[in-house]
Amino acid sequence: MQTLPYVVVTNPHMSHVYELYYKAFETLRRVREIKSVEGNDRYCKLISETLQEHLTVIPRLAMGIIECQSLMRPEETDKFMNTLLRSRISRRVIAEQHLALTETFHSPWYFPDAKQHHDPNVDFVGEVFLRCNAKEVVEECSHRAKSLAREAFGGDCVLPEVKLEGHLDATFPYILSHLQYIIGELLRNSIQAVVEKWEHLSGVPAPIEVLICEAPQHVIIRISDQGGGIAKDILPNVWSFSKGPRSQIHLENLVQVPKMAATMQELKISGRSGGGTTHAPGEDKRSVDASLSSLTSRPPNLRLGMGLPMSRVYAEYWAGSLELYSLEGYGVDAFLQISKLGNKNEQLSTRASMDAV
Repeated sequence: MQTLPYVVVTNPHMSHVYELYYKAFETLRRVREIKSVEGNDRYCKLISETLQEHLTVIPRLAMGIIECQSLMRPEETDKFMNTLLRSRISRRVIAEQHLALTETFHSPWYFPDAKQHHDPNVDFVGEVFLRCNAKEVVEECSHRAKSLAREAFGGDCVLPEVKLEGHLDATFPYILSHLQYIIGELLRNSIQAVVEKWEHLSGVPAPIEVLICEAPQHVIIRISDQGGGIAKDILPNVWSFSKGPRSQIHLENLVQVPKMAATMQELKISGRSGGGTTHAPGEDKRSVDASLSSLTSRPPNLRLGMGLPMSRVYAEYWAGSLELYSLEGYGVDAFLQISKLGNKNEQLSTRASMDAV
């Protein structure tokens, strides 16, 4: 951030983000060498507090970028956002992995002489879910996205069916919260588009078709809808954080989202009576709380203009890809390619590329 123009860094939102990272650096660099379990516990508490503080980074950063869009070229802005977000993902993954492994160490089943020998998280290594099933993730995300749509459009709204086909047994290791966020955003967009299109039409809405294809090195998930496609004036900017005809609307909506960690927790639904969360039946608690808890949920009808760019950053970080193909007037095909964790290096930002921003 120190390489940005001075006038950009003086923006209140950008300055807030800079101060957070500077404070985190100063705090962590003073941590002494850890030589005991008690020392590690204190370190974990420090990490948890830092992660909680940094929940404001994404919305404040997005607001700052939109407010400063006239001070930097869009290409430079998007490059800066992609570089910073990749660095942020890598730091959070390391921090959350350390916290998860520490939690495992303190579990009652960890020691050989423990009375309880059953490991409830046997399929997890820290934050990595070893048996991530694409079909189950799509079904869980579909359930949540439909719940959001009912809250936005009313309980009487007829929602499109989500049909799955292909390699429904495809299983691979992955960080579950990352995959849930990407799939959740894609399904959320598709469901909203179909509902809004069929609002003025008769009959049952066209189904959303999800095709899962497993190959030796990767898994491809195609999500196809008939929601009318993406308008011509919006399509060129769907991957941009700063430009587009709806930037001002996104800025106003971001003000209402003070905290965000970019997981499916941003898609939580406030309970009508108690502010609880709606989850899919039989859903594993770990899949919801894997990243950071206590996030502020955004109302389901708030459009932030960040879902697709953020999803692509997460997909590409793990050596995958996310592409959209739109037929205006008909619908959209979204192709998510997931490289199976363990056979690709993370797509980290090098120091040279960060300095070049």
